[in-house]
Amino acid sequence: MKNKKVNIITMGCSKNLVDSERVAGRLQRSGYHVVFDREGEGADVVIVNTCGFIGDAKQESE
Repeated sequence: MKNKKVNIITMGCSKNLVDSERVAGRLQRSGYHVVFDREGEGADVVIVNTCGFIGDAKQESE
């Protein structure tokens, strides 16, 4: 699946943003093309990184 486009959508707290950036770095080093596009269009894979215990993240993911 290398050279595929992976979209990472991050919701919730700033820790989630750091986690998403770490995942993106690993994917890029493995040959994936990573984007951060909240619309999620045109990606082969979409990763949604959120947390279920923060109210704002729950609302944003519904």
